[in-house]
Amino acid sequence: MSYKIRTYGDPVLKTKAAPIESVDGRVIRLVDEMFDTLVDSGNGLALAAPQIGVQKQVVVWDFGENPLAIINPEIIESDGEWLFDEGCLSIPGLFVEMLRPKQVLVRGVGLDGEMIEIEADELEARMFQHEIDHLNGVLMFDRLEGDQRKEAMREYRRMEEQAAAGVQQRQPLRKRLGLS
Repeated sequence: MSYKIRTYGDPVLKTKAAPIESVDGRVIRLVDEMFDTLVDSGNGLALAAPQIGVQKQVVVWDFGENPLAIINPEIIESDGEWLFDEGCLSIPGLFVEMLRPKQVLVRGVGLDGEMIEIEADELEARMFQHEIDHLNGVLMFDRLEGDQRKEAMREYRRMEEQAAAGVQQRQPLRKRLGLS
C-alpha cells in the first residue's frame, strides 16, 4: 500500500514524532508501506514516517543498492561542512542551497531490533540530517534564514500557483534566480 505524501502546510509535518518502543509486525508493515510510497514518488531518495502522516520515528532510504530503514535515529557526531542543493518530497519542486555537516554518525535501531551505527558522508549524511529533521518537526524552510528563507517561500508559492495553473518547473532555485 502506498500513502499520499504530506506537503508543506500540513500540521503533521511540524509535529515531533514519537519513538518506537519495539520492532513488531506493525513497524515492519509501516516500513514496507513507506518503501512503496518512496518508489511511487518517482524521485525521492528517502522518506520519514511523518511525511505520510505517521508520527513515528522511522526513516527509509534507497540509493539504488539496497533499500534500508532505521528506527529512532539520532545523529551522535558530525564533522565538516558541505554546501549542496537540497530538495524535499514534502516541498515538491523546490531546491535550495543549504549548508550542513559533511559527515555524520547516526545511531538507531535496525529492523531486527538491534542497535546499529552508520557512518555517512556527503549525500547520505545530508539525507540522514534531512529525514531526522522531519522526525523532529523541522522542514527545510526552518533551516533557512533571512532573505534566503523569504525568497524560498516566495518561490514555493509561485511554483504552487503555476502547478495549480498546470505549469511545472523543477530547476534548482539558484538556477531560476540566475545564481549559477
